[in-house]
Amino acid sequence: MFTSTPLEGNPLGVFLDGTDLDGSDLDTGLMQRTARELNLSETVFFLPSRAGGDARIRIFTPAGELPFAGHPVLGSAFVLADQLKQDSVTLETGLGLIPVTVSAEFGEMEQQVPVAEPYEAAADLLEALGVTGSVLPVEAYRNGPRHVYVALASEEEVAGLKPDFTRLAEHQAGVNCFAGGGRNWKTRMFGVHHGVREDPATGSAAGPLAVHLARHGRIGFGEQIEISQGAEIARPSKLYARVEGTPDKIEHVHVGGSAVVVASGEYRLR
Repeated sequence: MFTSTPLEGNPLGVFLDGTDLDGSDLDTGLMQRTARELNLSETVFFLPSRAGGDARIRIFTPAGELPFAGHPVLGSAFVLADQLKQDSVTLETGLGLIPVTVSAEFGEMEQQVPVAEPYEAAADLLEALGVTGSVLPVEAYRNGPRHVYVALASEEEVAGLKPDFTRLAEHQAGVNCFAGGGRNWKTRMFGVHHGVREDPATGSAAGPLAVHLARHGRIGFGEQIEISQGAEIARPSKLYARVEGTPDKIEHVHVGGSAVVVASGEYRLR
């Protein structure tokens, strides 16, 4: 996900049928063990719709289940749109219905509008990251997982981060460090609490990042930004995000990117 080049971007496992022989959901423990076996950032299971979507999905990291995550939703939409021969699908997630449009190798989802909240452990977080401060307020947003944002002075500072991962594990949030300007931004996301030391591309963090930048006057509403992520772990990724509305009322948050299928096959789970 978030690349058109094999072996780059953020890998995703998609199981096309997450039901047991009797039509019920597979056992949650079995789904979790399967996600741990794949050891990807996330693994998705397709399930029958319950709320009017084209499919329901459950999303697992190696450590636990998430109600929503960006690259699993967008990646699942690519797979489902291809199966249904449609250019748009709606996925049922733990965060509600997520509409996605797909065209060729590019897809775009409309995420729910996240709400900013102060981050209660900002001082400890900055120490764990090894930085002296943040250019913008350190704030958190919930978009499925909780994400906290630290703005650094330059992309070189973001690239050079050597955080204390033991201390980062104490923070129950994805830790996003970013820098840039105009339409181009660089970010790194440390998700130690979720079992992901560093994520190659974080779709659930891209929308709130655009909101954060727009709220603080760093980008314009309606302006699409390009987010670079993953270079430091040899999984370069490109994400695209834009926010529509005003500082007083954010109306829409869109996140998009490319995808490529690199493998298909069969798993024997019993």
